[in-house]
Amino acid sequence: MVRIRVLVVDDHRIFAESLAAALAAEPDVDVSAAGSGPAALRSLERAAAEGRRFDVLLVDADLGGNVPGVRPAVPVQEVGEDGLVDGISLVAGVRSAQPAVRTVVLAEKDDPRRAALALQAGASGWVAKDCSLSRLLTVIRGVLRDETHLPPALLTGVLRELTAARKHRTESERLVESLTPREREVLRCMVAGLGRKAVAERLYLSPHTVRTHMQNVLGKLGVHSTLAAVALARRAGVGPVDLGPTGRIMPEESSSA
Repeated sequence: MVRIRVLVVDDHRIFAESLAAALAAEPDVDVSAAGSGPAALRSLERAAAEGRRFDVLLVDADLGGNVPGVRPAVPVQEVGEDGLVDGISLVAGVRSAQPAVRTVVLAEKDDPRRAALALQAGASGWVAKDCSLSRLLTVIRGVLRDETHLPPALLTGVLRELTAARKHRTESERLVESLTPREREVLRCMVAGLGRKAVAERLYLSPHTVRTHMQNVLGKLGVHSTLAAVALARRAGVGPVDLGPTGRIMPEESSSA
C-alpha cells in the first residue's frame, strides 16, 4: 500500500493535534504536525534528508510566525502589526524549496482574494476548516493527482481576482518597459532596498545623477514614492539587483549612464 505523508501546520495546538489524529486513523496516511512556519520547514528538511519526503502540507491560512529566508507572498497590508507573516507565505517558500510537495490551505472562512493569493503562491487547494474529514481526504488525494481544489462558491471570485491580478501585472510590465536600461538598473537597486548614496556607489555614479534617474523612474511609472515604485516593479516581476560579493553590482549588470 502506498502511504501518503501529510504534515499539518497550524499554531492552534488542539486543532493541529486533533486533525493529525483523525487523519492518522486512515490506513494509508502517515501524519505529523508542526506549530509554526519555521518548525514546518525544519520538518520538511529533515524528512527530505532522511529520504521520506512529505507529500502534502495542510497549512493554516492565518499561521503566525516568521519564516526565515521566505519573502512574503502577500501584500504588505496582509502582514500583521507584529511583523508576523501568514501561512500563504509559507506556501510560497515550500513551493520554491520543495516543488514536489503539494500544499492545501485551511481557512476559517472563504475569501476569494486570499484564495487567489494562495493559488498564485503555489497552493493546490483551499479548504474550509469546518469541512468534513471525508472532504479533506478527497482534496488530499486529489492534489496528489495534480488537481486543484476550490469550494464551488469561491470559483467565480477567485477567477475574477486572478484576472484582475494579471491585468495589473500587464500594465506594470508596460510601464517598466518604458524605462531605459540604466533606469531599470536603478529600479532594481530600489527593489533591493538601496538608498541614493548606496546606488551611486554601486553604479559608480554621482548622487546627483542617481537622483535624476530616480526622478525619471518615478515619473515614467506614474508614482510619487520609492515604495510605490517598488510595489509596481514587483507586480511586473522585477527582482532586486544582483550584488557581487563586494556589495557592488556584478560587471555584467552594469551599463553606461
